[in-house]
Amino acid sequence: MMLTKIEFENYKALRNTTLPLEPFTLIVGPNGSGKSTALRSLRHGAQPLNATYQTLATAGSVNPNGHVRLVFHAGGHEPASAQWSNRTRDVLAAGDKAVLAALEASRVYSFHAPRLAAEADLQPSVELKPDGLELAGVLDRLRDHAPERYDALNQELSRCIPEFDHVLFETPRTGKRSIALRAKEGGHRIPAAALSDGTLLALALLTLAHLPEPPPIIGLEDPDHGLHPRLLRDVRDALYRLAYPAEHGETRAPVQVIATTHSPVFLDLFRDHPEQIVIAEKKGMEAEFHRLIDRPDIEDILQDTPLGDAWYSGVLGGVPQR
Repeated sequence: MMLTKIEFENYKALRNTTLPLEPFTLIVGPNGSGKSTALRSLRHGAQPLNATYQTLATAGSVNPNGHVRLVFHAGGHEPASAQWSNRTRDVLAAGDKAVLAALEASRVYSFHAPRLAAEADLQPSVELKPDGLELAGVLDRLRDHAPERYDALNQELSRCIPEFDHVLFETPRTGKRSIALRAKEGGHRIPAAALSDGTLLALALLTLAHLPEPPPIIGLEDPDHGLHPRLLRDVRDALYRLAYPAEHGETRAPVQVIATTHSPVFLDLFRDHPEQIVIAEKKGMEAEFHRLIDRPDIEDILQDTPLGDAWYSGVLGGVPQR
């Protein structure tokens, strides 16, 4: 099951627009253009009772008869929808059960290095939190329950970040687990708290890509943030491993990945797949989404200009207003 588009009505800055989706979608645009808002719609669609009309309505549009509406489309399935009004609140109930289940199981991540480095509670079932908390517990479980994937993760880690060759574990106190990385030269243990932010972020993304049963839909807010440019291609490959598992020797179901970025360097890695790029355009207090592939002049633009440079220059839109 894959979402093909999300329709927005009066949802924060997304007053009247549609986000088209592929198995992998990268949304690029300035601050306030609805990128993060689009990712949060997955949570609000799955759990409509956790929000109200007043908290979701487009700024300046609150009125007695107003409404906010989200519609999630998936190929071959009845759409699922959630609607809030200023008078009543409708629960997400209409729609194909597979769509509802996928929304409920979806996860949106915005990783923060201190949370990734934090100790984890030892527990039978552990899940990576939206900010990256419990990474140590997830890796510990991966080692015990899917050792072949854990070994593959260590091999990928060594390739992406050559100064390290293995994830190690420590028990700092009863009921707690923490991680360290082993230095390739000398075999020294480098505790998570001493690792760079970029190393921790890369490890978290590699972990997601090697989970045996990842969430069916994953949203990632700026997965390239804080990473050295040499790691960006590895980040792209990790995201593609999630979205296109068969191409990486995986037998699990594909994960639909929706990611955001501000980086022209990261964006340029996708120049051969303009169908995966969505431009978020801010117009006044509202925002809109447009597929890059739908531009009639995109082939002419990309003939002479790198994709990242074309976006940064403003030719493609989706840059800060002046």
